[in-house]
Amino acid sequence: MAKEPQFAIGIDAGSYRTRCVITVLEDDYVRFAGAGEAESAGWTRGRITDSAALSASVLRAVESAERNARVLVDAAVIGLGGPSIQSGTRRRLYELGRPRAIEMEDMAFAMRLASEVTLENDRALLQVLPQDFAVDGRAGIRNPLGRVASRLEANTHVITVSAQEHDTLMGAVQRAHINVEETMSESVAAAYASVLERDRSRGVMVIDIGAQSTDVVVFDGEAAVMSASIPISGEHFTRDIATIFKVSMTDAELLKREHGCARLGLTADNTLIEIPSSEGRAPREATRRELNEILEARAEELFQKVREKLEAAGIANTLAEGALLCGGGSLLNGMEDMAEVILDCPARKAIPLGIEHWPDEMSRADWTTAAGLALYSAKLKTRMEFKRRAPGLIGMILK
Repeated sequence: MAKEPQFAIGIDAGSYRTRCVITVLEDDYVRFAGAGEAESAGWTRGRITDSAALSASVLRAVESAERNARVLVDAAVIGLGGPSIQSGTRRRLYELGRPRAIEMEDMAFAMRLASEVTLENDRALLQVLPQDFAVDGRAGIRNPLGRVASRLEANTHVITVSAQEHDTLMGAVQRAHINVEETMSESVAAAYASVLERDRSRGVMVIDIGAQSTDVVVFDGEAAVMSASIPISGEHFTRDIATIFKVSMTDAELLKREHGCARLGLTADNTLIEIPSSEGRAPREATRRELNEILEARAEELFQKVREKLEAAGIANTLAEGALLCGGGSLLNGMEDMAEVILDCPARKAIPLGIEHWPDEMSRADWTTAAGLALYSAKLKTRMEFKRRAPGLIGMILK
């Protein structure tokens, strides 16, 4: 009898677009089966304000993906990000007793100890990411498996979320008739889909520029050393245009997409563009430079905030692989160029990797998070890493 196919699904319930990716597990590979997206609703400034509207957005995206994949979705991994996310480093000592060889179970138990932090009333534990271990006081050991010791200390990066925001999102997804397999940080999901082992080993950051927030995660070796949420997003770029040019948000978004660039000098700045006017008035003209000056100022501010976070963590100018940009806000022309200038490192788009038969038309940075969520769903089902990666400390992301 043929074995029933096993599906792995991720849902990125973003504040601008909601995306669903369906994959199927085949041996030790993950193959693309279908995807769908819908306009998001129910969000205001990165927080859920209308759970019913959000649920409807999720349902529309899932139904679109179901039609494309010709399967029914019953469960998925869901991503969270934005201002409700906080993070920090935790460590905890595990006394092994007599000296003996450290086993994988010991490493996992030490990590669990380190993740047992006292949280404020409205905080929930979202994710625990391993950093390294100390063995009998010797710090900085990535993989202590097999070492003989009597004391093992785990250092972890702990990500928490507003419990209310988490529960509201879970409720909205469940009302769309989807069971929640797991929740995870959107920036970590994006990294899971786009960062390879060689990138992590040399130091890399993922900057997920969403509609209403920007989330950052930094890896050094296989360890997540920093994550943060920055209250500057794609919507800020659009609102700046709307305010200065006195146009609607819809028209401002069109101007940004069709003519905008985050760095002066990369386009024909003296070209005239048409600025829509209110009904009954003739359109106006402005130079492309006027538009791009607005966008450049906001992009500079965004990446300067990212640099401040890196400097506070003591890791500025240490990331050889530089910055990977994803999310809808990263699609603006010139964003990589501005990131390289401000962050003083290489920058490129973070596009989805590791899913067989991934469509070329979806090899865009705004699909990276949804792809990562689907890959994580696959990992939950198989408890293994796929052939695109070598096993290592990152595999212990699973709780």
